[in-house]
Order: sequence, then C-alpha cells, then structure tokens
Amino acid sequence: MLVVRKSNDRGLAEHGWLKSRHTFSFAEYYDPQFMGFGPLRVINEDRIAPSTGFDTHPHSNMEIISYVISGGLRHRDSMGNVAVIKPGEVQRMSAGTGVAHSEYNDEDSKETHFFQIWITPNERGVKPGYGQKNFEKELNSQKIVHVISPDGKDGTIGIHQNADMYISRLKKSEDLSFKLAEGRKLWIQLVKGSVQINGESLQTGDAIAATDIGTAEIKASDDSEMILFDLP
Repeated sequence: MLVVRKSNDRGLAEHGWLKSRHTFSFAEYYDPQFMGFGPLRVINEDRIAPSTGFDTHPHSNMEIISYVISGGLRHRDSMGNVAVIKPGEVQRMSAGTGVAHSEYNDEDSKETHFFQIWITPNERGVKPGYGQKNFEKELNSQKIVHVISPDGKDGTIGIHQNADMYISRLKKSEDLSFKLAEGRKLWIQLVKGSVQINGESLQTGDAIAATDIGTAEIKASDDSEMILFDLP
C-alpha cells in the first residue's frame, strides 16, 4: 500500500525567525491521521532566519537527527559538544536520560534550511550520546548512501532503534530500486526535485508511506534528493 503525503498538506508554523513544515503532529499542529509512522515520530522541515535559532531546551528518550540542506546549524549541548553542521552532514543526538541543547543559524545573511527528525528509541534511559559525519563525498558519487543504522556499521551513525536512514541524490532519468524485507515499511521524504515511485508522482516537499510493497521503484523526473527510512 502507498499513501502520498503532499507538501502543502503538512502542518505549517511561521514565527518570523522560523518557518517549519510538520509532516506529523507537532507542537500546536495536530492531525490524528499523522501521529508518526512506526518509530518515526517527527519530520520537520525548518528554515531559520540569519543569526536566530532555538534557545537551550531539554529532550529525553528520543533519537534526534538533523540533516542540513543549506546554510549552517550551530549546535551546543549539555554533553559538551559544540559544532556547526554543514550541508551534506548528518548529526545524531541520543537524548536518553536527558540532554539540553541549542540550535542557531550560523549564517549572518542567509537562512539555514534543514530537516529535524525524531525517532523513538527501542530502549529508554540510555546514556546520552552524540554523532556527526559529513557524507557529501558519498552523496555526490553514489545513488544511495546509508547514513543511520541500528549498529553504526559500515561508516553509518548508530541509533537506539531497528531503523535505517538513507539519502539519495538522483540525476534526471536515473532510477533506483529499494528492496524492503518482509514486515518492514518505508517512508520517503522528497527534499527537492520530482520522482515517480511505483507509479506515484512526488514533487519537492512531498512524501510517501509504503507498506507491503516488496520493492520501491524510484525514477527521477528531474535532478532530485530524498531521505528514505526503512522501519520496523
């Protein structure tokens, strides 16, 4: 079964300094039909104005992933990590027993555009942890790149959940087959471009939920980028 989530059907929050599209119910946006997808709880597409951002705030028992599309995201947390996340980089913060962090646009004159993703862990009360890696080289040379996994294998960043995250950049007319194991489901978030997935057309910002499909056949109608989640 395939369910398309159109970009403009997502929740919208505009705070002047922040414009955010919420795929699933979040903060003041509530849609009982979109509370998450398996352990995938949040996909927020955020655009932060220059020299602004999220002040220090707490999290616990959540795997929080950030993927920067443009600009730079300046991160500071109570574990002592201080970093700027650049385009092509993936950051994972395992909140576990509790962590506080802040996120600011590191740019003085342009917005920072990134995806904030929350995945519920399969174990509560773990020690907080941090991971960050630049995948830009792989993204520009491979059709699909494995960036998040349950065990951190093969250069991925590990999380406390039986879930995998991939990023794919396809040129116009390129195609990709993504095979799902039995009992697994797939969420694909289109970052930019235009693709066909098993006959369904997706444009920038759209997403698709797939269950019991066996294989996702993806063909790019234009140069495209997408995030794929292989979930229990």
